[in-house]
Amino acid sequence: MLQHIDSVLTYGGLVGLASASVYAGSLGSYKEPKPLKVKLRVGEDDSDDDEEELSERLGSSEALIFPILGSIMLGGLYLAFKYLGEYRIKFGSNNKPLLKFRLPSLVLIPISAIPSLSFFLSDPKSAIMTDILALSFSHTALGTMKIDSLQTGCILLSGLFLYDIWWVFGTKVMVTVATSLTIPIKLLWPRSILTSLSILPPPEKGSSTMLLGLGDVAVPGLLVALAYRLDMHLRRKGMMKASDGETYFRATMIGYMTGLSMAFAAMHVFKAAQPALLYLSPTCCLSFIFTALKRNEWKYVWAWEDGAEEEKERKEWLEKQKQKENKSS
Repeated sequence: MLQHIDSVLTYGGLVGLASASVYAGSLGSYKEPKPLKVKLRVGEDDSDDDEEELSERLGSSEALIFPILGSIMLGGLYLAFKYLGEYRIKFGSNNKPLLKFRLPSLVLIPISAIPSLSFFLSDPKSAIMTDILALSFSHTALGTMKIDSLQTGCILLSGLFLYDIWWVFGTKVMVTVATSLTIPIKLLWPRSILTSLSILPPPEKGSSTMLLGLGDVAVPGLLVALAYRLDMHLRRKGMMKASDGETYFRATMIGYMTGLSMAFAAMHVFKAAQPALLYLSPTCCLSFIFTALKRNEWKYVWAWEDGAEEEKERKEWLEKQKQKENKSS
């Protein structure tokens, strides 16, 4: 009985950690649009605008090739682990300035470097430091890499649905790479919390931690983040109230937590590694789609593109400015 409770605590910890990362990353992916004339004012230096310029939106064409590129990278890593030894890479010096700093950065950068230094100097690698860095990477990814529409999200998750099934069930490549890499591309959680509290004896064999690949956080998180930006868009247009209980973000967030819980339940029952996207892709996509159907907004949501209206407004404003300049000249 205690062992089952221990397993539930472990799975619940990973679900909570991953869900918190997706939730925070989704909120961080949204930037409140500024009035166009303010945004395009000549000579204005705004850090929020700099961040928006750094963000990249993925379209349907990029979503189609994503699983192919992921397979090439995964296969390359597997071959490297199998046939190559370990080498230390020495980077050459570079005297060119790469960064410009604002005053707060001089204080924050040394503080933010502490987890990275602790991780690379610890041996074996600390699970806590691994999680801190992995959560940081996930949050940054959700803020800088965005999908442009529900169509793109469904294409991306459908492709990675097949990708995950093949590389986990069809071969041992995914498991080998995930367990061999000692870099922060996964979330770790103690496999036996009750053992840590001296309630249960330590297991005779096996790893002391359970892992969840960062791709199972960041990739479905892209769709959850899109749902949050859609909610904000609908509120700006007066199509959704702030007190509305049926929001796309809430639905896809619940879908993510449900899918991840199903993946861990299957892993516990079958005692074998599971492709998390086998469960996450359907639950996230279907929760988004069912919410659109329930709100009678399916056509609008399916055709909506994130940032398209702002871009159209910007082009129209620039065209008017050119016409004014031509008339004045």
